[in-house]
Amino acid sequence: MSKSPVRAQAKGAGRMVVPRDSAVGEQGPDGGKGDGRKVTKGAKVMAGVKSESHTALVRRARRINRELAEIYPYAHPELDFENPFQLVVATVLSAQTTDLRVNQTTPALFAKYPTPEDLAVADPEAVEEILRPTGFFRAKTRSVIGLSKALVADFGGEVPGRLEDLVKLPGVGRKTAFVVLGNAFGRPGITVDTHFQRLVRRWKWTEATEPDKIEAAVGALFPKSDWTMLSHHVIFHGRRICHARKPACGACPIAPLCPAYGEGETDPEKAKKLLKYEKGGYPGQRLNPPQAYLDAGGKPAPPLGSA
Repeated sequence: MSKSPVRAQAKGAGRMVVPRDSAVGEQGPDGGKGDGRKVTKGAKVMAGVKSESHTALVRRARRINRELAEIYPYAHPELDFENPFQLVVATVLSAQTTDLRVNQTTPALFAKYPTPEDLAVADPEAVEEILRPTGFFRAKTRSVIGLSKALVADFGGEVPGRLEDLVKLPGVGRKTAFVVLGNAFGRPGITVDTHFQRLVRRWKWTEATEPDKIEAAVGALFPKSDWTMLSHHVIFHGRRICHARKPACGACPIAPLCPAYGEGETDPEKAKKLLKYEKGGYPGQRLNPPQAYLDAGGKPAPPLGSA
């Protein structure tokens, strides 16, 4: 059996394999090129998606996830953390900013307030000054101090490992709760952030726009055991290749499976210039990434204030 371009890329020491023939001439009945119109990969896939059965959708969705797992074998949460408390705080801080900025900010926060007990009694003005680079620092200060107080008062200073308990904490919704459950406790969950929402709609896995409905629709396509890593795969792809404003379609290894192919740059060389993080040769989001990421050629992010 021949190897797929994705498998070749996964084993190719960082090479990016791009889809060839972004457009295919449509032949007329006489064997000629008809009226010369081009049929893009996206149009071809879309034609099949319109009549796609639920079984076919499940197969296509799972194939995309398998391909993404080979493209990003080192996918991981892109927030630095050493324990559940650090992860829940970092995830709350990640709202309306980048994981990179959070990772550059939390070392000072956790050095001064390493436990919920410490942060619960912190001076808000001192915390605000540390969190200022993350934006919305006053609201975030109220949230992290509030959730620390709740952890001390209601859970003995320990982060709970149940969804129904986590969402009671100030600043913690279902998205944050599933990040914590999946990555700190090993309990499956789907993280419906902006990247996840964008990509699953582009792939026609669902037309829902509300996070809870997206979560339910996508969750029904995959076994529960896949949910956490599925989230990482999709989010990694959204940050590196399938961007919001200008997706790098011409450098996307799953282009043949994507109904939205052609929304972005399809020229392979131009698309390569749009790649971000390790795909484009640039540092990632974490100051202290997993070893597997470094082994794959990823570069750690610089600390806050570095040149």
